[in-house]
Amino acid sequence: MGRWIKPDVYPLIAAMSFVTGMCIFQLTRNVLLNPDVRINKAHRTTAVLENYEEGEKYAEHGFRKFLRTRSPEVMPTINNFFSNSTGKN
Repeated sequence: MGRWIKPDVYPLIAAMSFVTGMCIFQLTRNVLLNPDVRINKAHRTTAVLENYEEGEKYAEHGFRKFLRTRSPEVMPTINNFFSNSTGKN
């Protein structure tokens, strides 16, 4: 087995495993939580579901609410360091 897996391939295997895990997570999340996905037969006959509360809960999850209160900066400390001049020129 040692000659089939070379150390040069480890970063590629790690990256592909991470991406595959993200895809599986997103597909599972959509199947289980998305209000537009109908798994059971009871709601399949209805063309438009009247589930506004469930759709709002799906769209406005906790992580999105948390990010709404944050400033849209990737690295705020570094941005403040370079943008706020202290007069040391």
